[in-house]
Amino acid sequence: MGLSKQLLLAPIITILVGFCVVVAYGETNDAANTTNAPDIKALMEGISNGKDAFTTTNVLMLLERANSGDAEAQFRLGLCYLLGKGVAQDSAEAVKWHRKAADQEYTKAQYCLGSSYYFGIGVPQDYKEAVIWYRKAAERGDADAQCSLGFCYCHGNGVAQDYTNAVYWCRKAAEQGNAKSQRLLGSFYDYGKGVSQDYTNAIYWYRKSAEQGCANAQFNLGLCYCNGKGVSQDYTNAVMWYRKAAEQGDAKAQRNLGSAYHYGAGVSKDQVEAVQWYRKSAEQGDAEARFNLGTCYYNGNGVQKDFTNAVNWFRKSAQQGYAPAQDLLKKMSSPPSNSPTNAITDVLQPPR
Repeated sequence: MGLSKQLLLAPIITILVGFCVVVAYGETNDAANTTNAPDIKALMEGISNGKDAFTTTNVLMLLERANSGDAEAQFRLGLCYLLGKGVAQDSAEAVKWHRKAADQEYTKAQYCLGSSYYFGIGVPQDYKEAVIWYRKAAERGDADAQCSLGFCYCHGNGVAQDYTNAVYWCRKAAEQGNAKSQRLLGSFYDYGKGVSQDYTNAIYWYRKSAEQGCANAQFNLGLCYCNGKGVSQDYTNAVMWYRKAAEQGDAKAQRNLGSAYHYGAGVSKDQVEAVQWYRKSAEQGDAEARFNLGTCYYNGNGVQKDFTNAVNWFRKSAQQGYAPAQDLLKKMSSPPSNSPTNAITDVLQPPR
């Protein structure tokens, strides 16, 4: 890769590094939801494992066992109510049965009860109560609960923010193979939160998570290859990991993959392909991708020139607070009298 192409990618890399901190530590509600929300469904699938059909007949059998005090049956019945399997979906009823099992020290029920409180499913949202139940399950060795408890310490949800404790619990889960904890632990090493900054360890944990299919870890690993953090700079490997995450719908990876095609970094230059990935990301709301897509329409890169579409995407990006889009729209609304077209074009071109 020539120096000129590296320089072309520099502004994109700089912006993405800032974004990674947000992803890693979930400084938005969306990040918090995507970190833990799928766990209960995955747990359900793991328990049924294709051999237990959750029919009304089987639920009646579970109910009989649950009423007799069988903790496992109480837990499984709670899952049936939670997801509407064999019964009408009823989150409050799910909580009732999970509480009965949790009170008998059934670990997964404690975890599910904690998640119910964390997300306000069947009970009012209560982070402190969530932490209580997560801790009970975590101390009994449940990796999902350890990950969730580490996440709570990371964000200060239900406990005082404490990165050292976040690392402690995430490490316990990561060492059991929990992909989300492995990704979080990689982020802690990447940014020196609760541990000394160590890019080599960051790569180690990102890779473990990425190889399990965690899209955010795949994106972060791609970014490390792109920047040469903890590994030799390698655009081909960066593209490989961006693609894996992008194909799972990760908006940031889609945007970076578009940039790789736009500049021919790690792949053959292909403006049409770049536009396709920019669009996928832009339609998910990524502000930088929206700006990039606007520039493609403005300059006719990969699409026919279309000033109206260009301005539409610039505005969407600017409304999200993306400074380059805001600055560009200002220049477009009051261009210099001597050369208005060049003023806009100069802003759109990446630095040389």
